[in-house]
Amino acid sequence: MAHARISANLPPDVDPTKARIAFGRRALPKLQEELHSPELLTQQRALMALCDLVHDPENVYQAIEIGFLDNLKTLLLHHDSTVRQKTTETLCIMAMHNVGRQGLIQNGVISALTELLDDPVDICRKNTHQIFEMMAKLHEGAVDILHAGLIPLLVFKLETEPDEIQELILDTLSNSLRVEASEALATGAVTILKEKLTHSSVAIRSKAAWVLLEIGTHPEGKSVLCEEVTPVLVSLLEDSDPQVQASAAGALMFATVKPQGRFSALAAEAIPPLLKLVAEETSKARLSAIKTLTMLAELPEGRKTLLDHIDTFQQCLDDPCETVKRAAKIAISVIKWKP
Repeated sequence: MAHARISANLPPDVDPTKARIAFGRRALPKLQEELHSPELLTQQRALMALCDLVHDPENVYQAIEIGFLDNLKTLLLHHDSTVRQKTTETLCIMAMHNVGRQGLIQNGVISALTELLDDPVDICRKNTHQIFEMMAKLHEGAVDILHAGLIPLLVFKLETEPDEIQELILDTLSNSLRVEASEALATGAVTILKEKLTHSSVAIRSKAAWVLLEIGTHPEGKSVLCEEVTPVLVSLLEDSDPQVQASAAGALMFATVKPQGRFSALAAEAIPPLLKLVAEETSKARLSAIKTLTMLAELPEGRKTLLDHIDTFQQCLDDPCETVKRAAKIAISVIKWKP
């Protein structure tokens, strides 16, 4: 299926070949002056040049040192869409370097970028979400995103943004919610994520399940998962995409830590698809499936069913992965346990 792509093409009257890039870092002070120019074209060309220069981490360091980030934060609110586009693109390139990510955190850029979440230009929003996605990979960046109050905004944007931006939002959420999930739970994130589990896009289904997995690592998240999404996660165990299966199995593993999650999984007939994943030696979901079945075996009904499938777990004892072998050994002992 063809999908619309967000274009980064510039207006026809903006010629990037006329941007001046001479002498690397020596050009930076001059470019900083041009960013303050009253002439729009001069500002645009300065940003073009800056975009090229910040591919070099040494130039990123120099740009931060002489105060470029304050200029760029101001330009995020510029009336001209090309200026906003190139400003967010510059920050996006800077965020690819460790020195740039640290600079963005120290200079409060994440909070400033929240102003662009409703930008009318798709590419400006896409650049913004790419920055959030990269920043969230750092613990300090994820904390900054939480402190900026971005989580509720990002959750609600899942309902309105195009698919490629939704993917970025889901990546940002999965890393941020690893730190703290209470704000997401309070804004009804699980309900919105549940809808994404049946999205036509494989990437969105997989990433949504992964966000739910991260929510499930928190005690309060486990309760919400087992109450609201366990049946849908069970259905995804038979998804055509292995990554979706793996993400769903991981989320289900956390949901079944709670007794009500185990009852819900059994009611949704989770055992057959989980056993199928365990039997597939190449399955990405194998380990999560074994651990989930181990928890289901703690219920009498689950144990009774799994006693007929001990062979499936015994085959895992020869797996080259030590973690899989250890999990299979534990599963066998739990299934064979007699009160």
